Amino acid sequence: MTTQILNRTARNTRKAINWRRAGAWALVILALLVTVLPFLWMLRTALSSNHSLASNASNLLPADFSWGAFKRVFGMQSAEEAIADGGSGANINFWLYLRNSVVFSTVTTAGQVFFSAMAAYAFARLRWAGRDKVFALFLATMMVPPIFTALPNFLLIKNLGLLNSFAGLALPFLFMTPFAIFFLRQFFLNMSREVEEAAMLDGAKHLRIFFQIVLPNAAAPLATLALLTFIGQWNEYFWPLLVGQDENVRVLTVGLSVFKSQSPQGAPDWSGLMAATIVAALPVLLLFFAFGKKVVNSIGFSGIK
Repeated sequence: MTTQILNRTARNTRKAINWRRAGAWALVILALLVTVLPFLWMLRTALSSNHSLASNASNLLPADFSWGAFKRVFGMQSAEEAIADGGSGANINFWLYLRNSVVFSTVTTAGQVFFSAMAAYAFARLRWAGRDKVFALFLATMMVPPIFTALPNFLLIKNLGLLNSFAGLALPFLFMTPFAIFFLRQFFLNMSREVEEAAMLDGAKHLRIFFQIVLPNAAAPLATLALLTFIGQWNEYFWPLLVGQDENVRVLTVGLSVFKSQSPQGAPDWSGLMAATIVAALPVLLLFFAFGKKVVNSIGFSGIK
């Protein structure tokens, strides 16, 4: 009798566990659909003809399949062809915008990683009066919305005469950021001090220790921070829109916003806008797919839970 009761209890337990597992998988699948569906709809719109979107609004497949939107993004259509295909006919200098985005993202990423590493090392290893209070102040600035600093930064760049220049684009992002300092400081705190202390006994100063010992051992978190920073800078829109209106310094996210303007038919170029969004997002998606696992592992190793 006791054996039967135990067997029945075990079966009920397995059923309960299976139901919980099924519920968990259902939630995962639902979250996946919610995440992926907007990208699929964006791709469907980009591959559709602009004239057929309104009449096939509920169709999950491309409406009147066409590569015209991507041709407009890459500047492969004349103004007449673009207007005939439902576009605005605006000139798109894709390769110039791409170059500007690469320059802007690379310069700001290099500056942020380098200066943030120096600041993080100072907060982790050097002892000076008020260090913890200054670090707490740095962390508090993470709660300040970027829109609050946009106007003062714009006025400063304008007074310096750096509007419509790469220097004006990069300066507000070139130095340390609170998140980068926090991220690297967590890693430096977990590093062994023995090698650094041995170097000090041999007469090495902090600067030499930082460049010859700390940075080589921090290659993984530095690469992770560089990747996260590059993605953020690549997607930056508001600041380049404020100070980079000139064609020679216009970045990709700003340049491709021309597809939001109305076409001669009286409606935005929806297929062109979705194609432009895919093209602008593709580089960072490829980077994340290539190094995403390393990013997650490095964040966990740095103590950010």
